[in-house]
Amino acid sequence: MSDAVVKLIGLTRSFEQGGVRIDVLRGVNLAVRPGEIVALLGPSGAGKSTLLQAVGLLEGGFGGKIEIAGVDASGLSGDARTTLRRDHLGFVYQFHHLLPDFTAQENVILPQLVAGRAREDAEQRADELLSALGLAKRLHHRPSQLSGGEQQRVAVARALANRPQLVLADEPTGNLDEATADRVLTEFLRLVRGEGSAALVATHNERLASRMDRVVRLHEGLLE
Repeated sequence: MSDAVVKLIGLTRSFEQGGVRIDVLRGVNLAVRPGEIVALLGPSGAGKSTLLQAVGLLEGGFGGKIEIAGVDASGLSGDARTTLRRDHLGFVYQFHHLLPDFTAQENVILPQLVAGRAREDAEQRADELLSALGLAKRLHHRPSQLSGGEQQRVAVARALANRPQLVLADEPTGNLDEATADRVLTEFLRLVRGEGSAALVATHNERLASRMDRVVRLHEGLLE
């Protein structure tokens, strides 16, 4: 058993393009400790999203070893991977991916219901998270009635709804203007730290990365 929330050992990923093999990840080693917020820094196309997909158990084709909460996920069945992902991971993407026909509150309630939480408890948890993000007066608004920054705050609340040990964030402020990005990141960091979760945040923004506990750089398929 590992004391790391996530541990990558010799992670590799290759693709074939036009008959040419492209090695995106060439043996990545990384451990994220409980409560630690790590910036994954690199330019567009460096493989940051590919690495997060691996950690998130979202697709196969990876070599090496992935441990989540001390469990070796490499050889798990699809159902077991889904359970591990549901119980230990939360996700925030560059685009919020909220369900358009549901309110902010409902978007945060739904993943809790899927995890088996009682409706009343799920509603209370949603209200607490959204209020902590400054959205107490926007609980019953649909995504189309919210600004871009507000939509991304709802996505942050949704990611934390089931109290994940690790939040994976892929350019979570990349679709926002600089001022809004700063505010959303401040609230994201405050809430993640308050919840005691760890986070791995992919970004190409040096300034935003510097606000996190540790920065690792992805360069030519390896971490520096």
